[in-house]
Amino acid sequence: QTIWWGNWLSLVQWALALLLLVVPVLYECSRTFKYFCKMAFYNGWILMLAVLAIPLCALRGRSVENMKIIRSMLHHVKHLYGIRIEVRGLENFNLAEPYVVVSNHQSSLDLLGMMEVLPDRCVPIAKKELMYMGTVGLACWLGGIIFINRKKTDDAIGVMSETARTMLRDNVRVWVFPEGTRNHNGSMLPFKRGAFHLAVQAQVPVIPIVMSSYRDFYSKKERRFTTGRCLIQVLAPMPTQGLGPEAVPALTDRVRQAMLDEGSSGGDGRGFWGREGDYSGVAGEGGDGGLAGEGGDQFAG
Repeated sequence: QTIWWGNWLSLVQWALALLLLVVPVLYECSRTFKYFCKMAFYNGWILMLAVLAIPLCALRGRSVENMKIIRSMLHHVKHLYGIRIEVRGLENFNLAEPYVVVSNHQSSLDLLGMMEVLPDRCVPIAKKELMYMGTVGLACWLGGIIFINRKKTDDAIGVMSETARTMLRDNVRVWVFPEGTRNHNGSMLPFKRGAFHLAVQAQVPVIPIVMSSYRDFYSKKERRFTTGRCLIQVLAPMPTQGLGPEAVPALTDRVRQAMLDEGSSGGDGRGFWGREGDYSGVAGEGGDGGLAGEGGDQFAG
């Protein structure tokens, strides 16, 4: 038995030694292997940071102020991946009143851009399933993130109505991905109207944000994840004072067009998309039912 145990330990040692030799070679030689390694570390590191954030946030309880803790703990992740983020237009956040931030949605890497520019007292809207994702869900709940059930329109409308009241009562800002899901094509999908119903109901401005395409350094389809640069443009606030529900479709179209125009003309002359994107589709597609589709799948990994 002692001989068998010794042989087994020897076999394990050789296997570990071989693994230590093979992994670095695969990492340097295989783009696909490198991609999965980087994504695994990205998701794992966020899980670890959530574990560290929970006791700090728990001292205050569920509060939008905890987003400052979460933001500061995630701010360094861009450096781990060699991603340089340039921000323009931050002065457009200099409003004392609440507002609704809307941004294009590309991948889970949007989290890095969001934490780079997230204003104080601003929380994202996320799908309800995120709340049940262990430590990440608990950290998000403690951070005051607003959860909606995308499958039940009535529930989503109720949450949006309560959110409008909370924004005005507690001076809270809200971040929404109006495309409703990730878009890896380097352009923008049609917008759901929930964020714009919320802004009109609360009579607060909409502040659009355009994040440049990641395609120069990241592609899920091509299994590619290298270093690179992301440009974030914060556009001027669009007022909703005096607008009613009937103005929501036009407001949705106007905001989306402003983001498309910025995406096509910005980015150092080649556009934020890095190429000519597919801008087809009708803005606001889904009507009022779009409320159930808000929030995208940010933080979902």
